[in-house]
Amino acid sequence: MSRTLFIDGQAGTTGLGIASRIAGIAGWRLVTLGETERKLPASRAAAMAQADVTVLCLPDDAARAAVALAPPGARILDASTAHRVAPGWVYGFPEFLPGQAERIATAQYVSNPGCYATGAIALLRPLIEYGLLTPDQNIAINAVSGYSGGGKAMIAAHEAARGPAFELYALGLAHKHVPEIMGYGGLAARPLFVPSVGHFAQGMLVCIPVFLAQLPGQPDAARLAQAYGDYYAGARNVVARGLATDQLRPEALNGTDMLEIFVAAHEAHGHAVLIARLDNLGKGASGAAVQNLQLMLGLNDE
Repeated sequence: MSRTLFIDGQAGTTGLGIASRIAGIAGWRLVTLGETERKLPASRAAAMAQADVTVLCLPDDAARAAVALAPPGARILDASTAHRVAPGWVYGFPEFLPGQAERIATAQYVSNPGCYATGAIALLRPLIEYGLLTPDQNIAINAVSGYSGGGKAMIAAHEAARGPAFELYALGLAHKHVPEIMGYGGLAARPLFVPSVGHFAQGMLVCIPVFLAQLPGQPDAARLAQAYGDYYAGARNVVARGLATDQLRPEALNGTDMLEIFVAAHEAHGHAVLIARLDNLGKGASGAAVQNLQLMLGLNDE
């Protein structure tokens, strides 16, 4: 059975990643447009009409315009930020909530998650669901990503200038991933989110420090690790690794579509750190998109 895909914005990092991944899956066919056609609304609408699913790898405003352009009934996976918390859109993180994979499979509109948000939600939602974290808890999220997550300009700057080695950014503390972290992570209180970029191409660590005595029931680290193990038991792309006692490198999952969860702790001090590790271009972008496409087209066993 052949499946037809149109990637609107295929020349970008996420679009190229999706095209590369599906190239290794038999039966997929890409609708491609020439340089001139890509700028013509009629040509893009015609491509959407041909496709089983259209993937939008566009800036937010362009993604909204593309949805308005789409023919009736067109199924769309949006990799931009534009529709991640929009009514009528299903959030494309199959593991974050029971039944989410089924909702993605039948949806017309699916929003692909942000990379940082994927890690943060994977850490937060299980503890909210099990009552080990309250929605109004004051939460700080620290994260570091490879520079490939910053788009073409950042990639060019790092590859040309060999750095900087590390930098904090979005210090206005209003990063665009915060609304989806709150909405799907289950938080009522706005988290303090501090993203950063390191001088490595790809890979990501998302860390949430917690004081065990301030959590409901004052759980120990083993209870938190057990919660993750129970919540993600049987999950295809998320694995709970238990307690971490050694170094964790952000690049360890590069080239995969996996996400790993760890808990690091010092019980005597009552301190713990919840840690998610993923490839920002894998489970954090293109890999998540292909996973969602497989669900939307009933191909999740391929």
